[in-house]
Amino acid sequence: MNQIEQLQPTEIWKYFLEICKIPRPSKKEEKIAKYLMDFAKEHNLEAKQDAAGSVVIKKQATPGYENLQSVVLQSHIDMVCEKNSDVNHNFDTDPIIPYIDGEWIKAKGTTLGADDGIGIASQLAILASNTIKHGPIECLFTVDEETGLTGAFEMKPGFFDSKILLNLDSEDEGELFIGCAGGLDSVATFAYDQEKVPTDFVAYKISVKGLTGGHSGDDIHKGYGNSIKILARFLWKSTNKYDLRLSSFDGGNLRNAIPREAFSVFTIHTEDKELLLKDFEIFKSEVYNEIKDVEPNITITLETHEMPDFVIDEPTHFDLLNSLYACPHGVISMSRQLKGLVETSTNLASVKFIQDNQILVTTSQRSSVESLKHDISNMVESVFRLANANVQHSEGYPGWAPNTNSEILNITRSSYKKLFGVEPIVRAIHAGLECGLFLEKYPYLDMISFGPTIRGAHSPDERLNIETTQKYWDLLLDVLVNIPKSK
Repeated sequence: MNQIEQLQPTEIWKYFLEICKIPRPSKKEEKIAKYLMDFAKEHNLEAKQDAAGSVVIKKQATPGYENLQSVVLQSHIDMVCEKNSDVNHNFDTDPIIPYIDGEWIKAKGTTLGADDGIGIASQLAILASNTIKHGPIECLFTVDEETGLTGAFEMKPGFFDSKILLNLDSEDEGELFIGCAGGLDSVATFAYDQEKVPTDFVAYKISVKGLTGGHSGDDIHKGYGNSIKILARFLWKSTNKYDLRLSSFDGGNLRNAIPREAFSVFTIHTEDKELLLKDFEIFKSEVYNEIKDVEPNITITLETHEMPDFVIDEPTHFDLLNSLYACPHGVISMSRQLKGLVETSTNLASVKFIQDNQILVTTSQRSSVESLKHDISNMVESVFRLANANVQHSEGYPGWAPNTNSEILNITRSSYKKLFGVEPIVRAIHAGLECGLFLEKYPYLDMISFGPTIRGAHSPDERLNIETTQKYWDLLLDVLVNIPKSK
């Protein structure tokens, strides 16, 4: 901790460490929201909170900059709560423990929360400073960005007044984002009956672990393994060869994270176990060979297990495995307008056995083309409907159409080139940002998104690059003094 406090810029790291101490899972942001309201009171700043829990803190211009237009700096206060299965951590109560690893800040076995804790920290540093130069600013802190965009959805017009918005929730230093994909979730529910475990059967547990995971928008094109797809592949093949009965399937956690781990308990007739074990070794070797270049840490294990209390009925067993094996995952199409941009994708995110003998399968779809967003969600729905599941879609959120004539884009691009001597990359992002929802309620907004380099977001491998945090900070401060004058 002391080493991190000594990093530059000290203003940001001071507040980042404070934020790490405050639990802030999505939909449980009460503690961090209270911290923000207390912070505003302590610094004699005007603040308000809306019904959803989002917070705005306002600060007057520093002397000499009163004639600049007001600008809103925006981040979200929730974080993705993912941990390795062997890590004992309660995200509702325990602090995040950051540490330095070479050029990166990481956390011990959990997500770091740099997404978007570094945005929050930079806002607080500006609000607390008596020396940073800026015009009138509003700092907007939204809730529940990661699991439902609730703060942006429920925000009422007039909650903030600025006509320029700097979104501080991007993860690639040197890149300026002027557009993002829209998305929605498609959730399938299976109902099953419990049956007695057949006689002369033995139980096994198969585990898929050690995958990279990552952000289902930013990382979907990188070819990372999906633990659910790998597990379903083995169980589907084995079911069609042996008398195998499924007892449980648990994979993934969050709709916007590529699943890293998956586990299943099943039973198989005693006479088939030796053949199954041979098939497993072949399967494991095949998967390792297929993805070893992108997933060097994958482990797939098969071990004996205590006999489960039940197995699920055969029709549901086949419906579940057929649909998981058939369900698309990954990039569906690339943009024809912006080279290198994923246009449409889908993420098979989680499978959970829940109460009342139900199985919940969560998927998420993204696209920068609204009609294609619904097309891929319908494709996913059709797979699960063929398997007799009930499918529901979320309301979804809109994309943010790029504006290449944006004034704040030109200002930020000029600042970047002046500071660092190179042109920044200007592009859209396949991940979802709140900007599309802001634009629906504030159609006059001129927006841009930028940030330091973060890798492994939405996974315990999340890490924040130290050097680019300084560059991000320098850029942010330079943009603030170059905001246009009031018209």
